[in-house]
Parts: sequence; C-alpha cells; structure tokens
Amino acid sequence: MVAGHGYGCGVTDSYDLKKAHRELYAPKQQFTVVDVPPLNYLMVDGQGDPNTAPAYTEAVEALYRASYAARKAAGQKHVVAPLEGLWWADDLGSFTARDKGAWQWTMMIAQPDFVSADMVPEGVRFERFDEGRCVQILHIGSYDDEAPVLAQLHDEWLPAHTLRERGKHHEIYLSDPRKVEAAKLRTILRQPVA
Repeated sequence: MVAGHGYGCGVTDSYDLKKAHRELYAPKQQFTVVDVPPLNYLMVDGQGDPNTAPAYTEAVEALYRASYAARKAAGQKHVVAPLEGLWWADDLGSFTARDKGAWQWTMMIAQPDFVSADMVPEGVRFERFDEGRCVQILHIGSYDDEAPVLAQLHDEWLPAHTLRERGKHHEIYLSDPRKVEAAKLRTILRQPVA
C-alpha cells in the first residue's frame, strides 16, 4: 500500500475501509471514545423486524448490489465494507421489550471517497454521514444478547464519564450471520455522544 493514502497503485493493492480506519472497525471489548470522520454511505430506510420484514431483506440486497455496481463504476479496486445499521423507535421501550416490529432502521454500507453519487444505481441513496464523537465496543455473541452491554453503556459508563447520548444507535456487522453461529457473531455497538 502507498503510505498515507490507504490505497495504492500496485496491481495487488486494494483499498479497505476497515484497514484505513482501523480505530473505527477493530475495537476492543471495552468502551472506547472515537471521533468518526464524515464518511460516504449508500443507505436504505425502513421499519420492522429485521428477522421477518421483507423490506429489510430487500434493503440489504439492494445495498450490496449497489455497492458492487459502484465499485465497478469507480474503476479502482476496493473491498466492499461491512453492513451497518442505525436503529431507533418512537417508543424506546420497544427496544428493551424486543418489540422488533416497531423498530425503524437505516441500513447502510460505507463507500471510499473515490465513489461518487453518479456511480450509484437507483434504489439506494448516497449520503455523507458525519457522526462525530462516539463511544463504541465490540460485542461477541447473538444480537439478542446486546441488551446488557447497551444497558451498561447508557446507565453506567456514559454517566460516569459525563457524556450523554445523541443520535441513533449504530451497529456494524463484522460477521455474516449466514456463515457464523450466533454465539460468535462480531458486532460493533456504537453510540454518538456529547
């Protein structure tokens, strides 16, 4: 790789967002404050249980199709970044009650700076997302086992560090749930803070 650029000119060089922003995509299993720079994303919004809502499956498929199409249009080799999601609900109690039908989401995949909006096919939106200061942790295990970690973050860690939450809960899926057993799933849990 060419030093200082994150991607190179050689035949085998390929830009990898996870390596270029290692501090964001390779956290430890402890709460860490990070400053997330503005990044380009492909995004699709929706609502409903990610396990059963057809809109969720369609959104994820559209994002991957668009990411591979944008990669081809860019003409530069790069690794397609992992799937990410912003999650929220009108009633926050629906999260602790696991009422997934009431959940709203924006599924997204980060893009390198050399991918532009004109390279993106219809069906997804291209947006620059500026998340700023966040607290994140690596969670290993089932998505349904995240609640105690999130409770510790919101009820103990943030108050102890005089921080407050802002923005939407953010998850980054480092594992493919079709190929990895639930107990070994690796997910970054991220919360914007002030």
